[in-house]
Amino acid sequence: MEALDLFVDEVLGFFSLSGLIDLIRSGNYDSLRTWAGLTKAISPLIPVIVIIELLMAVFKRRFHALEYRIPLLTYLFNRVAGRYISLGVIGFCIGWLQPIKLASVPLTWYGFIIGYIIWEFSHFIYHFLAHKVRLFWCLHSTHHAPERMNLSVTYTHFILEAPYADFIRTSICIFLGVDPVMLFAIMFVDGTWGGFIHVGENFMKDARFGFLRHIVLTPSHHRVHHARNPLYMDTNFCNLLNIWDHVFRTYQPEVNIDIQYGITRDVNTKNFLDVYFGEFYYLMKDVMMAPGLKNKILYVFMPPGWSHTGEHRTAFLMRQEFIQRNKQAT
Repeated sequence: MEALDLFVDEVLGFFSLSGLIDLIRSGNYDSLRTWAGLTKAISPLIPVIVIIELLMAVFKRRFHALEYRIPLLTYLFNRVAGRYISLGVIGFCIGWLQPIKLASVPLTWYGFIIGYIIWEFSHFIYHFLAHKVRLFWCLHSTHHAPERMNLSVTYTHFILEAPYADFIRTSICIFLGVDPVMLFAIMFVDGTWGGFIHVGENFMKDARFGFLRHIVLTPSHHRVHHARNPLYMDTNFCNLLNIWDHVFRTYQPEVNIDIQYGITRDVNTKNFLDVYFGEFYYLMKDVMMAPGLKNKILYVFMPPGWSHTGEHRTAFLMRQEFIQRNKQAT
């Protein structure tokens, strides 16, 4: 019975159904007028779409179990090993930085917009560093390893990436005056949209969203972000508002290039250990082989693809070479 109860709890946890079930049992639907009640009702949305997307893949005869096996294993591993780490990091940042914050963002509708722009900036910083610092890329690469895009990719993360991301994002937001109550509301919106933008082509073929693509970051933009095509690498770091990608010139719309998902090194996407720990292995290997302490340290903090020999194959250089070749061809 304990095993069955644990299984039921995990299923309810995955679908975020506990809060919704409690809401239905209480019969008090007035709570839907509150933020807490609304989040309970909306939380199951992404997991339900995951199942619909999976069923559509089966119906269209495009279902491949291997596409979902590694994301599922990653989700289960992270649930067991790191359930409370991120909450602890967020709580630490709030307690540490709120007394010395630079300003206060008002708890108003326009304050929420300001707070969200600050949050998006903090997300951009975390995400940019995750691609430009090799140690942080080791945390983030698990999310980029899948070679097919579908909503299960939402759950494919290294256990320590969320604490790293939340430390950066929460610290910046609290220091710049975003109230914790507002911050948690923004995190909910960001998490819901951040899950949805991983929707696959089985569920939504063209995900550009018309004129909305000029205002928000769409699934099309995020498909570009997950691509290993040279033109697409290290672009579209934002999550909902793509304002900072425009400011820092990392914005890249989807063009007439077939997207190739995954990372540039050869990775066995059927092997959980390679997907989860592979980048750490190759980083350790480079550090061990590098001559001198300076080069060893540089391998940890320089971008992926940096080499002490000068034969760099970073994403930035590969993208610049591709753009230059195409200019010459035209």
